[in-house]
Amino acid sequence: MDNAIVNIIFMAVVGAVIGGFTNYLAIKMLFRPYNAIYIKKWRLPFTPGLMPKRRQELSKQIGITVRNYLLTPEVFQKKLFNEEIKATVLKFAGEKVEEIIFTSDKTIYDWLKQGGFEQLPLTIEEKVDGIIEKQFLSMKNTLSSKSIDALLPNNIHHVIDKKIPEVVTYILDKGEEYFLSPKGEVTIKNMMDDFLGSKGSFGGMIQMFLGDSASIVSKIQRELIHFLKAPGTKNLLVNIISQEWDKAKQQPILNFLEEVDFDSILSSIQGYAKKELKIREHLNQPISHYWPQGNDYAKYDLLPKLVDKGFNEAENKLEDVLNRLNLDEVVREQVDSFPLEKLEELVLSIASKELKMITVLGAVLGGVIGVVQGLIVNLLN
Repeated sequence: MDNAIVNIIFMAVVGAVIGGFTNYLAIKMLFRPYNAIYIKKWRLPFTPGLMPKRRQELSKQIGITVRNYLLTPEVFQKKLFNEEIKATVLKFAGEKVEEIIFTSDKTIYDWLKQGGFEQLPLTIEEKVDGIIEKQFLSMKNTLSSKSIDALLPNNIHHVIDKKIPEVVTYILDKGEEYFLSPKGEVTIKNMMDDFLGSKGSFGGMIQMFLGDSASIVSKIQRELIHFLKAPGTKNLLVNIISQEWDKAKQQPILNFLEEVDFDSILSSIQGYAKKELKIREHLNQPISHYWPQGNDYAKYDLLPKLVDKGFNEAENKLEDVLNRLNLDEVVREQVDSFPLEKLEELVLSIASKELKMITVLGAVLGGVIGVVQGLIVNLLN
């Protein structure tokens, strides 16, 4: 009886040791050995371990699993394109727009300097000068190459032709008014005295013969008024002015402007344009100075539309982007490159208690099997 109990205990202990050791060895053989062991050309069975041996298959399956079940387009859409994320992005963008763009501490010129365009005001002024000079030279060339007749529209010609008789009438009326005035009488007298004086003694004799100059002036004045009121005088002047105007129309305008200093005119125009444009003064103002409603427009109108548009575009392109990323290939490469020592350490650190329980369970089962075997042996004996 004592021998039977000893045999049962012995077989239980042996079974427990064998069961625990085999489970412990099986767990170790999941990772160990890391490389195949060869005796000459013969590879030792079960080398390398399961994980090293099936590493490529495992990494490939993990990659496929991650792509098809873990990091799917639906997962990204749910995590990245929800209303909470959209609201966060919109709030952040609005704060940055207000803080950076529509701040009163930064002028437009400050933005230009930050972007490397500090010479822009000078460049604009040079461009303005160039445009004015180009247009000015073009106008000057036109005035020198084309006649007045070609430059003036037909309706202007008609108006001028119509105004000539009116101008002549006005001149004759003013002439009559002038010669009837005391100043006109003095002018007539002086002209007559100058004329007779220029004739020497002959002029003096005529002056003595005519007698009082006042009566002579009065006679000349009446004749001048009669001449100015005569219909033929007006017709004569209209014809003369019309003929001269026709001659003038055939000449370039520049012929009548030969003494004009065009260079000084050009400089004056350029200076006036730069003075009125006030480019530097305008650029030394913040954006909010010219666009007071810009911040509200950006935050409540523009940015919501841009964010919605951006999210929609990103969501539409998400599947294509994930396909281009080849997540399964990325995961496979990462798993293949991950050190086996670290992988083993990671698995054991996570499941150390469970693996120890498997070893203990193997020992318990081995011990139970040993007891059963011992009982069977004793019964058979």
